[in-house]
Amino acid sequence: MTTNHTLPTTTLGTAGIEVGTQGLGCMGMSEFYGPSDLTESRATLDLALELGVTLFDTADMYGSGHNEEFLSDFVNAHRERVVIATKFGIVRKADDPSYRGFDNSPSYIRRAVESSLRRLRIDTIDLYYMHRKDPAVPIEDTVGTMAELVREGKVRALGLSEVTGAELRAAHAVHPIAALQSEWSLFSRDVEQTAVPAAAELGVTFVPYSPLGRGFLTGSFNGSADARDFRSTMPRFSSENAARNAELLGPLQTIAEARGITSAQVALAWVHAQAKVHNLAVVPIPGTRSRARLTDNVAAATMALTADELATLEPIADKVAGDRYADMSFTSAGRE
Repeated sequence: MTTNHTLPTTTLGTAGIEVGTQGLGCMGMSEFYGPSDLTESRATLDLALELGVTLFDTADMYGSGHNEEFLSDFVNAHRERVVIATKFGIVRKADDPSYRGFDNSPSYIRRAVESSLRRLRIDTIDLYYMHRKDPAVPIEDTVGTMAELVREGKVRALGLSEVTGAELRAAHAVHPIAALQSEWSLFSRDVEQTAVPAAAELGVTFVPYSPLGRGFLTGSFNGSADARDFRSTMPRFSSENAARNAELLGPLQTIAEARGITSAQVALAWVHAQAKVHNLAVVPIPGTRSRARLTDNVAAATMALTADELATLEPIADKVAGDRYADMSFTSAGRE
């Protein structure tokens, strides 16, 4: 395959790991958004690499290990070019698919990293995230254990997900944090309170997940999600809230029509624009299982919005109906 890099590059914090300025979230290839075509998913991975995407994001809880296993062939086929990120810290139960717990204990982290290495069939994880903060474990202790994994060669760089600015600073004082991954989009901007300023101050790369509002910002959500789609449990996607939120898409659609692009591309271009607005590296990881959508997403990374367009989009987040999750303790927002 001939590599045709269409993405600019940046580095993950001070870790010296170079990545394309847009990554790929791989969660939906295994779970959460209904059945997946694994053949198309693999073709999407291959095309992503050809287009300059090098950061591929997974977690041990996606498909209860299936996502890491699925990615292993791709990662090993392109090991020198792929930057693989995975996560620990969210605990699931086989007999209760809806259960989500937390564990950041040293013993759990060590079991988790060995399991991820085995499923991915690699010797070193490029970027290892604490998926969620365990309230029972000080973040300094969690990062202390993660730092040991770096010294042992099992991990190259450390990341955190859904932490506040104060928590990021405390963690960074123990060991440099390369990346902070939290939800950030036109619909979700609570990270701008403390997390984004702290990341900018410390030189930490921000990795926005769900930059398309879990598909809502694409304009393709039809107002209902079946039981196999985890959005059916999320407040913003309830019938009443979904109808109100759909009314907020007008400015995106107006800009998209004027430019001859899609609403999704406008939404992604807005996320990329935050790098300049907040003076930090931003590498969003929109998730897709489709080559067509992937191509559109990558193209959005180099679409610059005007000051007037950014101003038009500015008020949207304050009008969104419904929380990001039914239980917001699952996020950093409740600790701000």
